[in-house]
Amino acid sequence: MATEVVAVESPSLPKRMVAFYHDVIAEMRKVTWPDRPQVQQLSIGVVLLSLFVGFVIWLLDLLLQGLLVRLPASLLGA
Repeated sequence: MATEVVAVESPSLPKRMVAFYHDVIAEMRKVTWPDRPQVQQLSIGVVLLSLFVGFVIWLLDLLLQGLLVRLPASLLGA
């Protein structure tokens, strides 16, 4: 006994685009946006953390430069 395969038509591209747009709008309404003080506080935190990480990298660079460049040169009498 043969079963019949039914082809399901997919909606056209414009209809899919409109449905996607409506889905995006529905999801964006669920988003809780931060208020201005929250954005300022988090921005300051990001800047301070970036400065701290940059400072740590600078210190490591200075230390490794002293160990790997200057120390062998001074040991070899150059």
